[in-house]
Amino acid sequence: MKDRMDASILVVDDTPENLRLLVRTLSSAGYRVRAAPGGELALRMARAEPPDLIMLDVDMPGMNGFEVCEALAAEPELGRVPVLFISALSDSNSKVRAFRAGGRDFVTKPFSVEEVLARVATHIDLRRLEVELGVQKAELERRVAAQVREISEAQIATIVAMAKLSESRDDTTGMHVERIAALVDVLARTASKRPEWDPKFDEAFIRTMSRAAALHDIGKVGVPDAVLLKPGKLTPEEFEVMKTHSAIGGATLDAVLRSYPRHELVRVGAEIARSHHEKWDGSGYPAGLIGEAIPFAARLVAVVDVYDAIRSARPYKPAMPREVTAKIIRQGRGGHFDPTLVDAFEEAEPALDALWLDMQVG
Repeated sequence: MKDRMDASILVVDDTPENLRLLVRTLSSAGYRVRAAPGGELALRMARAEPPDLIMLDVDMPGMNGFEVCEALAAEPELGRVPVLFISALSDSNSKVRAFRAGGRDFVTKPFSVEEVLARVATHIDLRRLEVELGVQKAELERRVAAQVREISEAQIATIVAMAKLSESRDDTTGMHVERIAALVDVLARTASKRPEWDPKFDEAFIRTMSRAAALHDIGKVGVPDAVLLKPGKLTPEEFEVMKTHSAIGGATLDAVLRSYPRHELVRVGAEIARSHHEKWDGSGYPAGLIGEAIPFAARLVAVVDVYDAIRSARPYKPAMPREVTAKIIRQGRGGHFDPTLVDAFEEAEPALDALWLDMQVG
């Protein structure tokens, strides 16, 4: 609405004399006026071209004014259009019912032209302000969302950089974090097409999980070099020290989450860091969780982490070929891994192999 005189008013009354009087009065004041002699026609006209104000009689054949107002209020776009009732009914019950139906104002017939024009002008001005505030609100929300995204991306970059710093201590390729994130995305999207997929894990969750997967071994920053970088097999005592990286990572991200309780990436990252070494049959660590007690994101990362670890060369082991790796994952179905995710892995294995080969360095 550019200004008051640009406003469109829909007048609804089954009495021709009243309709002509209102149309003449409002047109003389400079408003654009349309007229409807009944409720059903008024609804069709309002839907075709929503007005800025509706002036509505109550006692009409077919749909009465209360029913028309309720129908308008039920539609998202028309529900925001102010309704000014104008009726010969003057009892308080009728007025209360009019307001309950969604009306903004009530004028009793016979009416004063000056009063009607004053009330119309007030509601037109209020409607104009509502529209302007809506535009400003939408723009403010857009700017806030953009700033939140910018801040969130910066936070994510910082967190992933921490993960990369931790990973660099024992990753000979420098690409383990990136591979895990990419492989998680492929496996999750394959699993999402299967009938057992939980619909609460939507597209946003898959994106978050893929990013959060980079944090799975962030707790290794707390493992001594003598254990983390040992070229040979770990002793039982050293392995117990190595296992602490899951609890360290989970606790570290829990501390971050206390400062940013709504940060979904940190929440999922904490679940993954703490529980990606848990096993479906309860034989994993650090808590010995069983089955679906293990957070879903951690169960999925467990498959991908083992897949990448088996295929990658390390100072203490050679790289294993694709076929051997796939066989080991299949053998872990229902023991180490969630059975449904192993089924998804078998379906996704060609894509995982192609991606893994593409992300090799050198």
